[in-house]
Amino acid sequence: MLASPFRIGVDIGGTFTDLVLVDSRSEIRPFKVPSVRANPADGVLAAVEKAAEYVGCSVGKLLADTELFVHGSTVATNTLLEGKGAKVGLLVTEGFRDSLEFRRGIREDVWDHRKPNPPVLVPRYLRLPVGGRLEADGSERTAFDRDGVLRAAKVFQEEGVAAVAICFMHSYANPAHEQAAKEELQALLPNVWITLSSDVAPVVGEYERCMTTVVNAYVAPRVVPYLSSLSNNLKERGLKRELLMVQSNGGAISIDAVSSSPVTLVLSGPAAGVGSLKFYADDIKAAQLVAIEVGGTSCDVTLMDNGAISMTDQVVIDGYHMAIPAVDILTVGAGGGTIASVDSAGMLKAGPEGAGSTPGPACYGRGGTRPTVTDAQLILGRLKPGPYANGAIVLDLEKARAAVQEHVAGPLGISVEEGAAGIIQLVEQHIQHAVEKATLERGYNPRNFTMVAAGGAGPLHGAASARLVGCGGLYVPRLAGVFCAFGMCNSDIRHDYVRSWLKNLDAPAAQWDAAREVFQAMEAEAVALLASEGFVGKDVKLVRQYDLRYYGQDRTVAVTTSAIDPIEVRQEFEREYVRLYGYAQNNGRIEVVNLRVAGVGKIPPLLSHENARVGEAPMPIEWRQVWVGKKEGFVSVPVYDGRGLSSGQRLAGPAIIEEVTTTIAIGVNDTLEITPAGNYSIRLSYDDASA
Repeated sequence: MLASPFRIGVDIGGTFTDLVLVDSRSEIRPFKVPSVRANPADGVLAAVEKAAEYVGCSVGKLLADTELFVHGSTVATNTLLEGKGAKVGLLVTEGFRDSLEFRRGIREDVWDHRKPNPPVLVPRYLRLPVGGRLEADGSERTAFDRDGVLRAAKVFQEEGVAAVAICFMHSYANPAHEQAAKEELQALLPNVWITLSSDVAPVVGEYERCMTTVVNAYVAPRVVPYLSSLSNNLKERGLKRELLMVQSNGGAISIDAVSSSPVTLVLSGPAAGVGSLKFYADDIKAAQLVAIEVGGTSCDVTLMDNGAISMTDQVVIDGYHMAIPAVDILTVGAGGGTIASVDSAGMLKAGPEGAGSTPGPACYGRGGTRPTVTDAQLILGRLKPGPYANGAIVLDLEKARAAVQEHVAGPLGISVEEGAAGIIQLVEQHIQHAVEKATLERGYNPRNFTMVAAGGAGPLHGAASARLVGCGGLYVPRLAGVFCAFGMCNSDIRHDYVRSWLKNLDAPAAQWDAAREVFQAMEAEAVALLASEGFVGKDVKLVRQYDLRYYGQDRTVAVTTSAIDPIEVRQEFEREYVRLYGYAQNNGRIEVVNLRVAGVGKIPPLLSHENARVGEAPMPIEWRQVWVGKKEGFVSVPVYDGRGLSSGQRLAGPAIIEEVTTTIAIGVNDTLEITPAGNYSIRLSYDDASA
């Protein structure tokens, strides 16, 4: 029997809406319902109803007894990807009308010269210049032209603009001109959303600052009404606490606080994995984790080093660059719905195209005819035919075989089983390269890391992928399929602040006094906001960070330290620079670019629930023919029901474990032990390279 008060985390995916319910004793229950693409809120409410039914109470009672309700939504991301945002107007400094279209001139793939840039979100006739100019230090060179705003407002009104982005030169140093333009527009266009770059991205870097502001204006009219409607609906049904949203930085924030900057929600769902990693790190007493969350369409890779999550201040979604604090998530097209094919040169391909939830993989029987990773897993015996997710999906083996035969095995002249194995091997190479990019290319040795295999499909690939990368071990959460929803129940409140501060690191002491004042001002703002949300004293954590670079460089290196002494800051920068690049310039000139503060309101962490330790050997529920590698081929493998496994039990691979939200494949000679919290810790064997 679950005991209140409860925590609820809800994550909306392409196929399912996941809800995790945690009670006062850290008992965890997952729930899945089909997502409602037309109105995602319907899926949230359906999941809440299902949880209430399980608890044996009304929806109103469940919500009234909920002390924390955190939501992760892809509404902002999908709005951008689908091109269904608002009609946006843009005010820029005179002479800079086309900087949004010029971009940076950087190609993500230097070998692909023909790939077009994504469409400009604001057409040129709606990018209007306004007179007035500020210097880089914030001083005024040319007075602000209010008449220019009046002329632009008339155009915006005639064109039916729903949102306006304002991005003037050097507004990060002085927001006066942007604020004046906003005042004029609010009087002239009272029903139009207005976004200032000095509010959402007060940083150096004109293109990124402008792009962030435009994306915020583009998604706001769709995202904010959705969130407000959902929040009001939950309150009407009994929720007494504020609905919280997970931001791209991995922290939660109230609906009211996020309404002015919905651009911070573009990684809302995946970033919630931070909360899960904190919980799982405590379970296995490890501080270095690399997570692969493999869902229906992609694999998200996140790194934790010494208990700290890797962060970035640059997010790229479908070619649009945004300067927002975010969990550093590397995404590749390697999911259960990734489509496999053979190209005109006779080469096997996997992705980037996915089958989505509709029609989905061929084995779903929803009209899909092209082979996917899920079809391959079914053919190889790692998944079994029949109903999944309480009958929401029924896997059809014959449809999977027909798809692989027609599109892969037939063209390559090989068997269906060999074709399926090839698909899996190729996808796991994609995952390998993504993990290497997140570790080796950033100065980390994967041997020092434990891989966390999450997502509905991740545990099927975890052992092979960890072995390919060379990880020291593998960890699989029992609730891997609701990784992000669970993380939401363990997420702190977080607010990020940034101020550009272009100064020499060896600046005079008076300038460092000014830096201290900037830090203190941001900290005071963070403390005041957290206090309004109920966090004071020891429940508040403040983190200072510098963005630094050698003179002449474009990219910065983030250094987290509370030091104000330039000597200490230099030492920290050089230590991090050596880790990243292998060297540091002797007495090199270092430039401070940005000062940052993260204000964290600490939620009481979830405690690992100790399961009763069981000594007897677990018994399989069946034996199944499963492809375990090139060398062995199909082998009779024991299959275990995860619900019957308890803390302390051990298994030897190869084996399959069927859990409520996922299926786990254990490799040849791997050994598994169930942790005190009931999750799976796997020691990998490197004796056999045939996986």
